[in-house]
Order: sequence, then structure tokens, then C-alpha cells
Amino acid sequence: MAAEAEAAPQGTEAAEPNHGLRIFLIWLPIAVAADLLLWFVYGPHMPPGDMASAANGQQFDIKVMSVMAAPVMAFVLTYAAYALIVWRQRPGDDTDGPAIHGNTKIQATWITVTSVIVLALFGFGTYELANPHSAGAGSGEGPSPIWKPPVAASKILQIQVIAQQWKFTYRYPKQYDYFETNQLVLPADTWVQFNVTSLDVIHSFWAYQLGVKADANPGVNNIAYSEPTQLGTFVVRCAELCGLWHGAMFDYGHVVTQAQFRLWATRTETQLADVTALLPPYATTYDPTVIKQMSAAMVKGGLTGAPGLFYPPQDPVQP
Repeated sequence: MAAEAEAAPQGTEAAEPNHGLRIFLIWLPIAVAADLLLWFVYGPHMPPGDMASAANGQQFDIKVMSVMAAPVMAFVLTYAAYALIVWRQRPGDDTDGPAIHGNTKIQATWITVTSVIVLALFGFGTYELANPHSAGAGSGEGPSPIWKPPVAASKILQIQVIAQQWKFTYRYPKQYDYFETNQLVLPADTWVQFNVTSLDVIHSFWAYQLGVKADANPGVNNIAYSEPTQLGTFVVRCAELCGLWHGAMFDYGHVVTQAQFRLWATRTETQLADVTALLPPYATTYDPTVIKQMSAAMVKGGLTGAPGLFYPPQDPVQP
């Protein structure tokens, strides 16, 4: 009897714990907590903010993609930490681990889950790009945009963005006699159509807080939309390397009430009447080598770039 009692413990092996269940129970609360923090705590502060419709759409897109990606990252980190702690090599243990020849169940599960995530993100991203209220509206769509704001064309404020080394100027619509200024002022709660072009090299009009980014190409009208919904100041930068003073090609725009915008536009139209008379007729694109009065009008209007003037009349070499 004594011999049998001593033999029993030697033949008994400790049951291997369910590592998959352990990892799942550790991962689940971490993933849920990460998603809640991303959506409710950090989400409202994600770039580019919610100052305009396009920006708000982009912020929403980033929140959704972050919430979908966080559980995957949490699983990878949880698995790695569990493996380092539970399956680490013990002192004096020089044996190899058991050979693993594959697990069909795990492989099928991993392929299925990751495929669902990727395809869901693909479908979501495609829908958001096609939705004028989201990220797609703020990107340049070329001269013939497919996706347009869900309002009548007469209610859209058209502003032409003219880029050149190293400054942006803005030409306002016909109702204000097409005056051109280096101030970008927008009315709140109004859809804006940015017609972006360039007079020399390739630039990129990036109004970060508005969620607008459109390349400014010579001879091309690149259209982007956004609806400012909050009053305040936003940054405008060139996001395309365009020469020596590229880093200095930035400015600030302002979103004001509709009444303040009308007052500003009327005053500016009157102040720049003499300069406006020198400008060429409004067009979707301009060629400074053909339109000789372009530089003269800009100089008179005080529209100077970072290194001095755009292409002043005394410049011996025109673009």
C-alpha cells in the first residue's frame, strides 16, 4: 500500500492550463478600456478637430479606425507579455519546447478576423470618401468634382486660392467684383468651394483646421469643399516643397459670423477697387507670363511674398 501511495504522485502530471482562455480574459478588459478611452476621452481632441464639416468628418474617421485598430494592438501586446512571463525559459532548463506543426482552428480564426477588419475598413473608408459631409469633401477633386455639398450651388461661396512663391492670395466672387486679397475670411455655417490654382510651381493649400488639403498646380483648377461651423482662427500652410522659402509660406484665416463677413467683404471691395481694376478678368487659372498686369496689380495691392515680391515688374526673369 505504501509503495502504491508513493507511486501515485509520480505518475500524476499537472493539467496544462487553457492558455487561450487566459489570454482572452486578460485581453478583453484591456481592449474595451482602450476603445472607451479612445472614443470618449481622446477622440474629441483628435486632429484635425471639428471646426468645419470636412475636419469633423476626418476626426470621426480617425476615431473609428483607432477603435478598430486598438483591440488588435492590445491582443499583440497581451500575447507578447503573456509569452514572456508564462513561457519564458526557466533557470537550468535547456530543453526545447514542443514542436508545433500548425493549428488549423487558430489559423482559420486569425485569417477570418483580420479579413473582416480589413474589408470593413475598406468599405468604411470608401463610403467616407464619397460622403460630402466627411473627409472626401476637403480633398482636391480636380476641375470637375464628383462629390458636391448637399446644398444649392447658389448657396456655396466660391473662393479662388492663388498660390505662388511664396504666398497664398484669395480672389472673392463676382458679387464682390472679384477682389483679391491676402486675407482669408470665411462666414460660419456656409459651404465654401475652394478653387485652388498656382501661378508658378506646384504648391499645396492646407487649411488644417478646416480639413482642406488640395494641390495647387499651374494651369489646373483643383476644387475642394468645407463648411466652417465654429468661429475662430485656423492655420493655412503650403504642404508641398515649393522652393527656398517654402517653410515661410503660411498664414492664418478667420471664421466669422455671416454679418461680420458681409461687412468685411464690402469694406475690402471698396478699399481694393483701384487694384481690382488692374487685375485680369476672373478665370479658373492664370498665366503670369501672358497677363502682364498681374505683378503690377499685386505690387500695388501690397501682396508681397516672403522673399520680397511675387514676380515684380523689374524682375528680369519671369516664370
